[in-house]
Amino acid sequence: MKINKQITIPNTKMINPKILYYGFPVILLSTLNEDGTVNISPLSSSWALGEYIVLGIGIDGKAIENLERHPECVINIPDPSLWEKVEQLAPFTGKNPVPEFKKQNGYTYKKEKYNISGLTPMKATLVKPTRIMECPIQIEAKVTHIRKPDYSSHFAIVETQAIQVHAHTEIVIEENHIDPNKWSPLIYNFRHYFALGHNLGKNFRA
Repeated sequence: MKINKQITIPNTKMINPKILYYGFPVILLSTLNEDGTVNISPLSSSWALGEYIVLGIGIDGKAIENLERHPECVINIPDPSLWEKVEQLAPFTGKNPVPEFKKQNGYTYKKEKYNISGLTPMKATLVKPTRIMECPIQIEAKVTHIRKPDYSSHFAIVETQAIQVHAHTEIVIEENHIDPNKWSPLIYNFRHYFALGHNLGKNFRA
């Protein structure tokens, strides 16, 4: 007996959005300034494969300048409770003078990013930039490659290798695993901050 299923086709519309941040974890990237102080850059473009993490970084900011000079960083991953501290950092750049592109978008210069955000520095174990105490996951990393694509002059693609991972003990289970029921990244969703929703299930490899 054949059963015919009625399929509802959703209506679609061709659009031209200004940005395509359709839901990415926020990271706070610690890099080393030329005088030994630390810059913190909020980023929303990253992906990980094994022990390698690829970052998309604006070409006019302090972060890429620092990484080209000193190829070490800490990838600090905040949880949703830190969204206001992340946003406190958002309108400031460590680049002086402020590049025209950033100036047009409302950025102003501030060097002391820890003071602005109220976040707390912690000494890293293998790299010079500091970790951020409040972030539940902190990944010390070394830069392996920086590429500035010829198809865009606005960003660089930075490949890093994780060399040491720190995690708050309350989200760790079985020594080396993050408990997904206790950990939630802060998500940047079309320029709005979100937390993860409820658990829908798990992958067969979990």
